[in-house]
Amino acid sequence: MQAIDLNKPGEKKKLIWAAALGLAALIVLWYVFFGFGGSSSGTRTANSNSNANARAATSPTPARPQTGAATASTQAVSPDVADLAQFAPIKYEPISYSAPEARRNIFAYYVPPKPSPSPVVQEPPPSPTPTPPILLASVSPSNVYARSGDFKLDVAGDKFTPATKVYFNNREVATTYIGPQQLSANVSAAMIAVPGSASVNVHTSDNKLYSNQATINIAAPPMPNFLYIGILSPNTRVDDVAMVQDKGNKSVLNVHRGDVIGGRFRVTSISDKELVLMDTSLKIKHTIAMSEGDKNPGNPLTRPTPRVESEDDEP
Repeated sequence: MQAIDLNKPGEKKKLIWAAALGLAALIVLWYVFFGFGGSSSGTRTANSNSNANARAATSPTPARPQTGAATASTQAVSPDVADLAQFAPIKYEPISYSAPEARRNIFAYYVPPKPSPSPVVQEPPPSPTPTPPILLASVSPSNVYARSGDFKLDVAGDKFTPATKVYFNNREVATTYIGPQQLSANVSAAMIAVPGSASVNVHTSDNKLYSNQATINIAAPPMPNFLYIGILSPNTRVDDVAMVQDKGNKSVLNVHRGDVIGGRFRVTSISDKELVLMDTSLKIKHTIAMSEGDKNPGNPLTRPTPRVESEDDEP
């Protein structure tokens, strides 16, 4: 650093001005921080009193009434001590508060609970069926045709007595006691008029002795495969002729009373309304009505055939 040359007139002036400026700065700082004499303390006291009054005016604590002695003592003390009421503890009484209802969470969704399994009810095992005191082993015949005639039913088994009876579809039938292992019964045609099945069992009238149950199959009888389409009456001395058509090959046959058609059906009656056939094996009667279209009065099959005179006859 270059030394200051005091011999130069300009350098002396600069040095004097710098010292003066430094002294002025020191005076200003002293005034700001410490002041000059008692006026500054009075100013500070006034400022503190004004600040205390402002705080007392804005304080929410209500003013408490003072007695005469307290008022005198307060006036005797300094203003800083008299204003200690502003430092009293604040009594806070919170008001009731209710939180607002929470809004719906868009990420939350209802998950139904898993259904509880229904308890499994265990049915008690069925009680064992007691063994019948009478044994029904078999019946003969075990298959019959519906609409057939009366037939004899043989029942085989064990422990039969003269008091036991045969029951066909829960209806008692005439029973003959042959022995402890065999019974015989007569079943009427009316009991097998409809195809199906029938039950057979053996028991006494008081049901103290009873047997197991057997079944008889009632099958539908064979039906004639023919149509009755017309009747021919050539003259009064000759029997009527029935015109029947085979449903299988559509051929037309002329038959008289007593003829057998289809290998098992005998013609027993011919009329302009129906044809009666008898099954030669099962003795079952079948009735075939004349076809509706062939019963018109104008149909040539229903008109009697005129008698043809011999060509040799002369008047």
